[in-house]
Amino acid sequence: MAPETLTYRVEDRKAYLTLNRPERLNAINDVMPAEIRQAVERANEDDAVRVIVVRGEGRSFCAGYDLKQFAEEDSEGRWNQCPVWDPVKDYRVMKRNTDDFFSLWRSLKPTICQVQGHAIAGGSDIALSCDVLIMATDARIGYPPARVWGCPTTAMWVYRVGAQRAKRMLLTGDTIDGATAADWGLALDAVEPGRLEAAVEELADRMAGVPTNQLVMQKLMINQAYDNMGLSGTQTLATLFDGITRHSPEGRWFREFAERDGFHEAVAYRDSGQVIPDGGGPLPENTDPRRSS
Repeated sequence: MAPETLTYRVEDRKAYLTLNRPERLNAINDVMPAEIRQAVERANEDDAVRVIVVRGEGRSFCAGYDLKQFAEEDSEGRWNQCPVWDPVKDYRVMKRNTDDFFSLWRSLKPTICQVQGHAIAGGSDIALSCDVLIMATDARIGYPPARVWGCPTTAMWVYRVGAQRAKRMLLTGDTIDGATAADWGLALDAVEPGRLEAAVEELADRMAGVPTNQLVMQKLMINQAYDNMGLSGTQTLATLFDGITRHSPEGRWFREFAERDGFHEAVAYRDSGQVIPDGGGPLPENTDPRRSS
């Protein structure tokens, strides 16, 4: 069966994995993580493929998890198990998603991520699971849920930009543009939006001229250095913390906020820099103009 959330094609020794929910800014639903892994496995098993290019259809690469659905609805209780939270159930679900995203990193063949628009929250997890990022100068990347209701389960920020800049990003939830990401070394390069696809193609073509076994050995050697630094253990901790952040008093406060006023209103408050109360506390009054009448 054809994938539901992405498209896949092969051309000139390159596999193109394109997230394909543009009407939702390619937001991650229940199906997408497994389909990413399946596409990566397909490319790795295909002798005609040497390089995998990961893209997003439309104006954004990926706006993160489809939290409008999860935060406002979540009828099956996967994101907010009430009244009692089962941390093992939560870990099992989120670890599977993390492993699915990280199939891009574990792929024997190199992966290049092409980022336009946004790579936000879970979208940044996908992007940072790729070997190389090429971004448009005006694209934005970051993990806003670090302010409340999230922890990046792939844990790649510290490995990409070091402790100080990782703390700068995750202790504020701010985003940065492609130009800054390239300056920090988070992205390999940032180019004008009109040149993004050409820049990715140039790099992919350069890699695609190298024999597959050479690509595999060089990538495995580099990845092993990260494994030696404890990457797997860091991801385990991050995935557990992600569940805790969604079930802490502050996480439940955010969920109640989204249920009352809508996800976009709750996110606008979260990202505005206003104080998020320790322990949750009362919800802000009249954040939705429709409620003030």
